[in-house]
Amino acid sequence: MVNFVGAGCGAADLITVRGKALLEKADVIIYAGSLVNPELLDYAKEGCEIHNSAYMTLDEVISVMEQAEKCGKNIVRLHTGDPSVYGAIREQMDRLDELGIAYEICPGVSSFCGAAAALKAEYTLPEVSQTVIITRMAGRTPVPDSESIEKLAVHGSTMVIFLSTGLLKELSERLIKGGYSAETPAAIVYKASWADEKVCRCTVGTLFETAEKNGIKKTALITVGNFLGDDYALSKLYDEGFETEFRKAKK
Repeated sequence: MVNFVGAGCGAADLITVRGKALLEKADVIIYAGSLVNPELLDYAKEGCEIHNSAYMTLDEVISVMEQAEKCGKNIVRLHTGDPSVYGAIREQMDRLDELGIAYEICPGVSSFCGAAAALKAEYTLPEVSQTVIITRMAGRTPVPDSESIEKLAVHGSTMVIFLSTGLLKELSERLIKGGYSAETPAAIVYKASWADEKVCRCTVGTLFETAEKNGIKKTALITVGNFLGDDYALSKLYDEGFETEFRKAKK
C-alpha cells in the first residue's frame, strides 16, 4: 500500500494526526526533499528506508514503490503542503493503477493556508472578495492561455500565486495589465510556518523590490488583493438581525 501524505505547510507539528501516524509506521518514505521540512523524518521508525525524490525521476520513484510493494512494506510518499496542489501526484497514481498497486491520499495543510495564518488574514472578506484564485506564472512548466495572470486578474479577487518568486517583475506587469492597480495591497510570505518564516507586506507595484530588499528568491507565496486592506463588511452569520437554522433574529 502506498499512502500519499500531505506534509503540511512547513512546521513539523502542522502535519495531520493521520499523516504523522502513517509516517511512524512506514517502512519506506519517499519525500520531496526540496520542499518538505526534514524534521518530519524524525517521526520515522528506526530502520525506515528513506529516499529524497529531489534527486529522483518519476521512473525511479515508481520503481522504489514497486519493489517495496512486492516485499509487503508500508510506503509513504510525502509531499509538501497538500498533495493535490502542485504535487504531481496524478502521474504517480496512474502508474500505480497500471501496476495494480493500491494507494490512498492523506490531505495536508496547504502553504496557501499557512500563508494566511502568517498574515493573520482572511482571504474571503464580505464585500471585498469571496473568491480565492490559486495559480502560478508560466515558466518551464507552461500555463494554459486561458489561465494567464492578466486574464485571472480581471476578476479582482484574492489571488495566491505559487512558484513565481523568480518572476516578480513580469508578475507585477501582468497583474496591473489585468486590472489591479499598482497600489493594490500584496504580500510575500517566505516559508510559511517554518522557523525562518518571513512576511513582507507591499503592493502589486513593489513586489520585485520587496523581494530583492529581503533576499527572497524562492520558497515564497505571493498574495494579492484587497483582503489585505482595512475595509470590509461584517459577516451576516453572526449579525443579530440575521436569522439562521440555529438562532432567531433579534428585533
